[in-house]
Parts: sequence; structure tokens; C-alpha cells
Amino acid sequence: MKVYLCGFMGCGKSRIGRELAEKTGMTFADLDSYIVEHEGMPIPAIFEKFGEPHFRELEARYIAEMPDNSVVALGGGAIINDNTAKTAGGTGTVVFLDVDFETCYGRIKNDSNRPLAYNNPKEKVRELYDTRRPVYAERADVVIDASGTPAQITDLIREKL
Repeated sequence: MKVYLCGFMGCGKSRIGRELAEKTGMTFADLDSYIVEHEGMPIPAIFEKFGEPHFRELEARYIAEMPDNSVVALGGGAIINDNTAKTAGGTGTVVFLDVDFETCYGRIKNDSNRPLAYNNPKEKVRELYDTRRPVYAERADVVIDASGTPAQITDLIREKL
């Protein structure tokens, strides 16, 4: 079994993923960290050197390598890619962590490791959020209101699974 957590940057995929894995005895994998490790460069450098489309191809390729019996935190744009979404949906359960824009933005606005947020004005990041949110909901098997505490959110996911 694999559980893929999707949602906008800063919604808590990594934090919730670690807690969910711990409570279920599953392993935790962060797709962005996996890409950084295997490509030997940070995400901003991949974006700068090769562009966003290349990064999305890496996500689609590496998602297939995620271990069985794991909770996988996807990058904010991973599930937007048709190939990544198809792989996730075909190999596990996709859970959308739905968090309001202001909360997400407050968590990511000064994070230089998030090139789409760090290098754009708030209005552009809002547009990205508004574009992605319905796609997350459409491609998810489960939608979770992730405005509670990590423990509450983890319990909600476990109930839905």
C-alpha cells in the first residue's frame, strides 16, 4: 500500500506524512528530497539549469521508485502532471491536504527552496494556488480539511483510509 499526499506548497505534506507513517508503521518518503538526492542538486538549481518542465519529468520518473508500504509526500506540482497523477492513482491512494492560501503562503513566502513561491509576487503565487486546487481535488481519492493539528489531520486520514 502507498499513500500519496498532495496539496499546495506549505500545506503540511512532509510533516503530516512523517506522522502518518509513524502511526501506521509505514515508511516515509519525500519525493522532492528523493529527487535532490538522486540528481545531486537542490530543486532551485534544477529549475534554474533545466526548467520546470524537466523537473516535472523527474517527478514522474521517480514516483515509480517510491517503496511499497510507504507514505509519500509529493511536491506541490507533482500531481498536476498527468504521468505523475496516473502513477500515483494506479499504485496507491492519493490524499489531498486542503489548506487555505493564506496559511500556505505564510509558511512558504520566504523559503528560497521553493522557487515558484520565492521568485514570484504573492498575486502570482495566489493564481498558481487557485489553478492547482481544483486539480488536486479532482485527482485525489480522499480530500482532507488540513486546518487542524497534525495529530487531528493524521487521525482523519487514517479514518478515511
